[in-house]
Amino acid sequence: MKPKALALALAMAACAMQAAAQCGIKNTAFKPGEFLYYDLYFNWKFIWVKVGTASMSTVMSRYNGQDAYRASLITRSNNKLDRFFTLRDTLLSYSTPDLTPLYFRKGAREGDRYYVDEIWYSYPHNACHLKQHRIENDGRHVWKTSGYKDCVYDMMSIFLRARNFDTSKFKVGENIPMPVSDAKNLSNSWLKYRGKETYKMDGNDTEYRCLVFSFIEREKGKNNELLRFYVTDDANHIPVRLDMFLSFGSAKAFLRGYKGVKNPVTSIVK
Repeated sequence: MKPKALALALAMAACAMQAAAQCGIKNTAFKPGEFLYYDLYFNWKFIWVKVGTASMSTVMSRYNGQDAYRASLITRSNNKLDRFFTLRDTLLSYSTPDLTPLYFRKGAREGDRYYVDEIWYSYPHNACHLKQHRIENDGRHVWKTSGYKDCVYDMMSIFLRARNFDTSKFKVGENIPMPVSDAKNLSNSWLKYRGKETYKMDGNDTEYRCLVFSFIEREKGKNNELLRFYVTDDANHIPVRLDMFLSFGSAKAFLRGYKGVKNPVTSIVK
């Protein structure tokens, strides 16, 4: 190995160890090989219409020579929605085994607009450094770098992290800070814990005991609830329902199936 390459490898290892100490969390909620499947619905003239599907997978992979989780989320609208609004999103992230973010990419076709976001993470001197890249709809490439004293996440890594929260001491109404960045901006955002509910799946008789959270973002002096999600009240914290409050209407995602979960699904109500 050339000295320059060796120095680079050692620097990467040091960054990984610093990241683990600063931004990691113990993963007890999922294992490699977990797959989740969802049906998407949109509110059209007071009627909920199925407009597509979504799937999420998590596998063990490699990133820059180290073990890493590779998580992906794919959403696809069907012909019913495509006539009004095309939705083709693919989100990809890499994180260390303790869920410290390493890389994020989002390729999105939303309506007539297509863009790509990328974030590369590094952790020099126990800080969080982001290298950000946006490909705009007109093809322009926009680059920037950002540095933060505290940990910063993206929409995929924050989702994996939130599944591993110990909610036993949460109080209803409690807010948990969640700084989330895309390739351009850092949002002032947080999770609000709304308590527990029993949720019956549409189309079958399965009922789950759920923990309910809202993802809230403050923009232009106003708090906006962007997402409300229901996760199983067991060690897996599987999202079984997501309510999305979009600029063009309301959408929902319902769990259709899963495989490869880490723990027994004890939240099913018999």
